Amino acid sequence: MFYSGTEGDINVLVMELLGEDLEELTKTCGGKLPLKTVLIIAEQCITRIRQIHKRLLIHRDIKPENIAIGLGKRSNTIYILDFGLSRQYMNPNTKQHIPFKEGKQLIGSIRYSSLNTHQGIEQSRRDDLESLGFIFVYLLKGKLPWQGLPVKDKAERFKMVKKVMGRTSIEELTKNLPSI
Repeated sequence: MFYSGTEGDINVLVMELLGEDLEELTKTCGGKLPLKTVLIIAEQCITRIRQIHKRLLIHRDIKPENIAIGLGKRSNTIYILDFGLSRQYMNPNTKQHIPFKEGKQLIGSIRYSSLNTHQGIEQSRRDDLESLGFIFVYLLKGKLPWQGLPVKDKAERFKMVKKVMGRTSIEELTKNLPSI
């Protein structure tokens, strides 16, 4: 990041030009990515999220469109983007963690949000990591079990995704993934 601030009534962020996001990259590669590529991406994503969490922030909108690759000399570098929904999970002065709450509205992308988020539980670091896990499965398989459900509207889609996500075991989710 080169600059961030406000110019008049507009918030401004100036950063280096980046390459494709992971959604674009996946489409370019025929809908799935090779295991080696996903492992390289996973290692960097986990490192980036760890750095974000060390700064007492949770992202809350982890999805392929918010993860991009660099260009040129940095074409092997992963960048996490769009901190518009992020928030502190801990008070930096008191070191008090945000309280557990239920009945929260979904924040983030329906497809990659954690089950706890779908159930209305206050988001925390675990939810960023669960979203990353869903992304890694998506990159390897090209689809998650709750994608493409036949629904009429957004409300029904939310209910169906929550239902399918809740009944999908880790074994089922990771079935037929390549082994290392």
